[in-house]
Amino acid sequence: MHVGSFVLAAQFPGQGQGEALHRAVRSAEVAEEAGLDAVWLAEHHFVPYGTCPSAITLAALLLGRTHRIRVGTAVSVLPTVHPVALGEQAALLHVTSGGRLTLGVGRGGPWVDLEVFGPGLEAYEHGFPDSLDLLLRWLREPSVSATGERFSFREVPVVPRPSEALTETPGPEVVVACTSPASVRLAAERGLPMLLGMHVGDEEKAEMVALWRQLARAARRTPDEIAGAAHVSAGVCQIADRRTDAAETLLKAMPGWLRQGLEAHVTVDGRTRSMRDPLAYTELLCGLHPVGTPRLCVDRLAATSERTGISRFALLVEGSGDLAATEENVRRLGAEVLPHLR
Repeated sequence: MHVGSFVLAAQFPGQGQGEALHRAVRSAEVAEEAGLDAVWLAEHHFVPYGTCPSAITLAALLLGRTHRIRVGTAVSVLPTVHPVALGEQAALLHVTSGGRLTLGVGRGGPWVDLEVFGPGLEAYEHGFPDSLDLLLRWLREPSVSATGERFSFREVPVVPRPSEALTETPGPEVVVACTSPASVRLAAERGLPMLLGMHVGDEEKAEMVALWRQLARAARRTPDEIAGAAHVSAGVCQIADRRTDAAETLLKAMPGWLRQGLEAHVTVDGRTRSMRDPLAYTELLCGLHPVGTPRLCVDRLAATSERTGISRFALLVEGSGDLAATEENVRRLGAEVLPHLR
């Protein structure tokens, strides 16, 4: 089992953006010190829900500051970038980091980002598969051309080639954020692992893994590919000597952050959207994920892995909103939980 932290660089009420980003960077450095396997970096635009607008850029910083830990994007939003530009960045980091980058990609949402960066709603609603396929070609082939409606260019060489890295893998691992049967199919047909959100529980995640395997077999992916797909489960982790104390920490801090963060999202086309109740959502997360004593956290992660077949976890550790408390949470995760899972 592999356990990593999930870093949103969340801006809690009363905090500045620089404070949120400093906590994000510091918590990632502590994750390596504490023995965690990975750090996963979220990407958001124009909202305090997360103050990191480029997960691949923050990944570059953290790969330079660390030596062992894997760094993943969770996720780089494909509709708002050119897949070749993202592919070049991922290849560069794969080669220069010794293969420690995992490139997580997703479709994002129908947000004003699509207006600001230019691709429009079409790229969100229909363009994700073509963008993903172009990205995968860039990471796997020596030269690439494109003849589609959105991307059309003559054949050009891939520089740097990911396969030139002195690593065991020919290119950076790619995972796909999946929230629907359509996205599960997209990942399965390409043999790519899934990143599953923290808003769903074990039963739904188990169903998505089962569907992925079924669709992967139908797409003639090899048995080794199917058996070896290491899906990732996002969640929340807060450790305390008593479960009530851990839950209280999150219930005091997270609703305020969720309220201001989620309310700030603006749709590109003015469509109405319903927002989760922040307190009820926090309570849901406390019930689904490892929030409590170290023993409870061990048991909950082990149970999720057994029920779903998922072997990797990306755990939000900054739910207190406080730097010192976040560092302590990460250190306890490394010292009091991880040894029992290995």
